Amino acid sequence: MRNTAALLGFLAVSWTVSMLGSLPIRMNADGWYATAEKAPWTPPGWMFTMTWLTLYTAMAVAAWLVWRQRRVPRGGALRLYAIQLALNLAWPPMFFGMYPMLGTAALWLALMILGALTVAVTLTVLRFGPISKAAGLLMLPYVSWLVFSGSLNLYAALHN
Repeated sequence: MRNTAALLGFLAVSWTVSMLGSLPIRMNADGWYATAEKAPWTPPGWMFTMTWLTLYTAMAVAAWLVWRQRRVPRGGALRLYAIQLALNLAWPPMFFGMYPMLGTAALWLALMILGALTVAVTLTVLRFGPISKAAGLLMLPYVSWLVFSGSLNLYAALHN
C-alpha cells in the first residue's frame, strides 16, 4: 500500500509540474508564438502534449523506482530529480511568457535554462542508473527530447 501511495504521489507531483508548466504555453499559443518563425523540424502541437505526458510519467516512475531502493543512499539522486523538475518548470514562463516583455533575450535566457536542465537531467540519469537500471533507462528519452527541444529553442532565438 505504501509503494502504491508513493507512486501516486510521484505521478501527482510530476503531472502538477507538467500542468503548471503548460500554463504559459497555453496562454501564449495564439499570441506571439503563433506567428513566430519556427524551425522547419518543429513537430505539431499535439506531439508536444503527448511527448511531455509520456516523459513526465516516465520521470515519476523512475523517481519512484529510486525511492523504493531503501538499502542504498538515494537522497542525492532524488534532490537532483527535484532540481530538474524546478528547472523544467522555469523554462515555459521564460520562453513563452517573457518574450513579449524581453524579446529575443527571453529566448536566449530560456536556452540557458534548457542547458542547465539538460545537465541536471543527465546527472539524474547518472545517479539513478546505479540505484535502479530501469530508472536510469526511463530518464534517457527525456535527455534526448531536451536536446531536440534545445535545437528548437536555438532556432527560435536566432530567427525571432
